[in-house]
Amino acid sequence: MLSSDSIKEFPQKPGVYLFKDKSGKIIYIGKAKNLQKRINSYFTQGSNQSRKLAYIIRNAQTIDHIITGTETEALILEGNLIKKYRPRYNVDLKDDANYPFVKLDINNRYPRLTIVRRMRNDGALYFGPFPSVSEVRSTLHLIGPIFPLRKCTTKEIPKRSRPCLNYQLGRCLAPCCMDVSGEGYQELVDQVRLFLEGRNKELISKLKKVMENASRELNFEKAAMVRDQIRAIEKTVEKQTVVSSKMKDQDIIGLSYSGKEAEVVILLVRGGSIVGTRSYSIRGAWEHSSEILEAFLKQYYREKQFFPPDIILSDAIDDRKLISEWLTGMAGKKVSISVPSKGDKRRLAHMAAVNADNILLRRQKTHESALLEEAKSLLHLTSKPVHIEAIDVSNLKGDLAVASIVAFVRGLPQKSGYRNYRIKEVERIDDYAMIAEGMKRRLKQGKPPDLFVIDGGKGHLAVALKTLGALGLENPPDVISIAKADRGRPGALDKIYLPNRKNPLNLARNHPVLSLFMRIRDETHRRAVSYYRKRRKKKLTRSELDRIPGIGPKRKKLLLKHFGDLQSVVSAAFTELTEVPGINQSVAKNILNYFHSEPQDKAGQHGGAPL
Repeated sequence: MLSSDSIKEFPQKPGVYLFKDKSGKIIYIGKAKNLQKRINSYFTQGSNQSRKLAYIIRNAQTIDHIITGTETEALILEGNLIKKYRPRYNVDLKDDANYPFVKLDINNRYPRLTIVRRMRNDGALYFGPFPSVSEVRSTLHLIGPIFPLRKCTTKEIPKRSRPCLNYQLGRCLAPCCMDVSGEGYQELVDQVRLFLEGRNKELISKLKKVMENASRELNFEKAAMVRDQIRAIEKTVEKQTVVSSKMKDQDIIGLSYSGKEAEVVILLVRGGSIVGTRSYSIRGAWEHSSEILEAFLKQYYREKQFFPPDIILSDAIDDRKLISEWLTGMAGKKVSISVPSKGDKRRLAHMAAVNADNILLRRQKTHESALLEEAKSLLHLTSKPVHIEAIDVSNLKGDLAVASIVAFVRGLPQKSGYRNYRIKEVERIDDYAMIAEGMKRRLKQGKPPDLFVIDGGKGHLAVALKTLGALGLENPPDVISIAKADRGRPGALDKIYLPNRKNPLNLARNHPVLSLFMRIRDETHRRAVSYYRKRRKKKLTRSELDRIPGIGPKRKKLLLKHFGDLQSVVSAAFTELTEVPGINQSVAKNILNYFHSEPQDKAGQHGGAPL
C-alpha cells in the first residue's frame, strides 16, 4: 500500500509517473506539469476520490517517474509508454492492427498500392484504417482505372516480355515492359495520394491544369485521358455530403460511452465534404468523457501523417491547449481543437456523437444477446432470459416490512417494471414468507418474466419454487437465487443456486454472467432498502422516542425543545446529540442505533422461519 510520506521525494518538474503493483507490473501511467503536485493530489481527495483512483491507490505498491523537459514532452512520452505497456487502468483503444490500411510505398521507383494490417515506420504512406477489407478492395477497384498504378504483387518490378491483362484493361501503365518515365509515374503517385487523403478539389484543380496544358501542346490523347480522370473523380465526389462551403479539412469526433465501453466516431471532412468515417471501440476504467477523448486523441494522431487544421469534438477535454500545441508541432502548421456550442460545427459534432451512440448500442445488443445465451446454457434455463425480474425484502425487526421488484430487459434496467409492495400478511420476522407474498402479488398482476431472481440462498430459492407451484401458472418463469459471498472469508465469491442442484454454481469473480446477476441483485437490494427507509421516514412520530432505551418523558421533552422537531433529532450527529443537556454518550448511541440501523438482512443470517 502506498504512503503519502514518499511524495516529497518527487521533483516539482514535468514528467511521467508510473503506478506499479506488488509484482512490478505497471497498472497506470499519467503525465504531469508538476510531478509532486500531481502525485500529492492522489492522496488529498479524501471522500471525493473516484472509484478508479481508489482502485489504483489500493493496488499500487510503488510509483516511478521520468522527468521531461516540458509538459509537451511528457505528453508524448506518456502516449508511447501507454502504447507499449497497455496498463490496466488507462483507456484501452482497440489497436489499429485489427483494421486494414492501404499502403503506398513511395520509397520504390514505381510504387504500388497494397492492403496491410499494421503500420510500420518504413517511410511508406498509409491510409486508413478502413472498417473492413471489402471497403478497402472497393476503394482500390475505384482507383484502378482512374490512377493506373502497377498491380504486380512483387516488391520489385518483374521483367516481362509483354504486359499483363491489367494493361489491356487500362488499369496499369505496365512499367514492367513499357517505357514509363519515373517522373510521369511519380505525378500519378501524387494524384493517388491527394485522392486517398480526400483532397479531391485540389486534385481536380491540378488535373484541369494538366489537361489545359496538354490541349495547348496539341497532345489531345493525354488531354482526353486526363478529362476522363476528372469525370471519374467528380462522379465520386458527387456522392459525398458537403458540410462546409469554406472547403475546409476537418476531423469531427463524436463520443458515446456507457460503463466500461465507449465508441468514438470520426467524420472525415476533406475539402468541405464528408469523404468517410472511422469508428473505434474502447474499453477501460474511466470517470468522465474528457479522459476518454484525451487518451483517444493522443493515440489516434500519434502516427498520423496528415493533420487537418480543424479538429472538432463533441465533448470538452481538460488538456485541449496542450494537445493542440502537440499536434501543431507534429503537423508543422496550426491545428486547433474546438468544442462548439452552436452552429454548423455543433451540428456536425452532434452527428458524430449520434453515430457513436448507434454503434455502441448495436455492439451492446450483440454482446447482451450472447451474454443471455450463455446465461441460458450455464443456468440450464428453459428459454433465453430476455426479461428478468428480481425480488428482495427489507424490514427492521419485522417492522414496516416491504418487498421490491426490479425488471431488466436485455440486460438493462426497465424502470417501468419496478414494483414496491407493503407486506400485509406477515407480522413477524420471516423473510421467507415475505418473499412468498411479494412473488404471489407480482405474478397475479400480469405476464411473468422469463426468469425470477431471488436475493438470497438455497432456502429462499426453495420458497420461491414452492410459491410458483402453488400458483399453478401455465408458463411459470425459471427461478434462481444469488447469495452474497461469505463474510470474513478471503476470496469468497457470490454464489448462484439452481433448482434440483445441491451445491451452488461457482463462477469466476469476473465472469460476465455472475456480474450481470450481481448487478441485478444489488439494484433490487438498493430499491428495497430505499423503499423501506421512505416508509419509515413517513411514519416517524413523537412516540418513536419512547421506544429508545434511556429516553423517558423528561429527555424526550429536552430533545424536542433543543432540535425543534423529531426529524431534526433523527438527522442529528453524535456530537450534536451529546450537546443536549441530560443526553450522555450512551443515550446518544442508543438514539443513533435506533434511527440508523440497517434494515433486516436475509433470513440466512438472522434466522428466518424454517420451511
